Amino acid sequence: MLQRDCRWLACVGFCLLMTSGLSAADRPNIVLILADDMGYGDAGCYNSESRIPTPNIDRLARQGLRLTDAHAPASVCIPTRYGLLTGRYPFRSRRSERSESRIEPGRLTLGGYLQGQGYRTACVGKWHQGFEGGKSRKDYSKPIPQGPVARGFDRFYGIPASLDIPPYYWIRDDRCVTPPTAMARDNFSSGWTRIQGAFWRAGPVAPDFRFEQVLPTVERQAVGFIDRWAPDSRGPKSKPFFLYVPLPAPHTPWLPSEEFRGKSGASMYGDFAMMVDATVGAIVQALEKQKIDGQTLVVFTSDNGPVWYPADTRRLKHNSVGPLRGMKGDAWEAGHRMPMVIRWPGRVPADSTNGHLWCHTDFLATVSQITGGQLPRDAGEDSVGQWNVWRNPATADPVRRTLVTRSSGRVLAVRDGKWKYIPQLGSGGFSKPRRRKPRDGEPAVQLYDLSNDIGERKNLAGDRLDVLKRIRTVARRLTGATAP
Repeated sequence: MLQRDCRWLACVGFCLLMTSGLSAADRPNIVLILADDMGYGDAGCYNSESRIPTPNIDRLARQGLRLTDAHAPASVCIPTRYGLLTGRYPFRSRRSERSESRIEPGRLTLGGYLQGQGYRTACVGKWHQGFEGGKSRKDYSKPIPQGPVARGFDRFYGIPASLDIPPYYWIRDDRCVTPPTAMARDNFSSGWTRIQGAFWRAGPVAPDFRFEQVLPTVERQAVGFIDRWAPDSRGPKSKPFFLYVPLPAPHTPWLPSEEFRGKSGASMYGDFAMMVDATVGAIVQALEKQKIDGQTLVVFTSDNGPVWYPADTRRLKHNSVGPLRGMKGDAWEAGHRMPMVIRWPGRVPADSTNGHLWCHTDFLATVSQITGGQLPRDAGEDSVGQWNVWRNPATADPVRRTLVTRSSGRVLAVRDGKWKYIPQLGSGGFSKPRRRKPRDGEPAVQLYDLSNDIGERKNLAGDRLDVLKRIRTVARRLTGATAP
């Protein structure tokens, strides 16, 4: 443990040495907003037929860059957050947040790198990377080890996991605010499946914990950090900040406040997604109020696709996944292809679009390019710097050709240029069938040309044996596994 913690300090010290000559005034504040279970087809800037008004996300897109081929490294919450924070594909880690910290001690994170660059760092929202000892905690009066403040963040205010996974309580830095000494009952909504609607699981809960107040509290805390830190982030001797806001929404439970109930065309999910959009607007408005929006890089994206079945699309006439196939958990595109908008006035062209391949693991290397630092060789091995793509979206060459994504069923799908390979039949995730046997004469794997089949409707595995042979070789190289 001591050796690993020393490695962490060494990484931070390395970053400090590499950036000692840089002026803080040349580096932007960074605000990274990560929605939870929001679909590619929910925001109007990605789907003109969306029944969910998203004026704030759409405004960010008009003022900045919209990526159309951006991907989470997994199609569920926990591994995606690991990949985003560490710059590593989540299949490389065997750790479980149920029993320990998902992020290894000593592993350089996005927050830790920026600490080394002289940034103040804060995380507000849903952590979902576990803590030392996992969920077996008995004494909530003691510090909670190996959480956000031990993984690169100066400050943390948030919840330990998803809002439907007990125990339910707030954490400030590394301390429980109110211990979960009461018990919550299972909660479900009629007219939806058991994992949709105002759903949460029974379990320990803090007596003063209110599920419907979690998203508003995250918004207030995020705005509060901006208001407190903004006056000190101006001028040549200023200290920039990094604010990571992993929202707990529109993940279940869907709990729109009265202001938003009945306002969308997609029922309670759409109303809750509208509330997410309003939270994005409040954070951006806080930057503008403090007059630091021009020196702040804002990124909005999501961690994986929505829990939205074809029956929901037919019933409500809203397609949360847009033109994609599948849903949360799946190896198909709807599980991991994400909305992603980047705004930095004067540095990222306004009203621009780019279709180059992106993975959330790329944040670490891209931020290192923006801030002028250099990553240690043993950090972020799956992170590709894409700053040139962001600032020159119309002319930049693509820098990422391959991609590995992991489904909820641990199926590793592989991209190589326009081609996508899934080493089995079925979704690999939440959609049924999760896995199926091939019919007579049918190939046992999936291969799609995403350049003209983004919906993954035509399996070419039996027709393009040349491509299949090549991409299997790529899959073996990237994953270290024997590709079927």
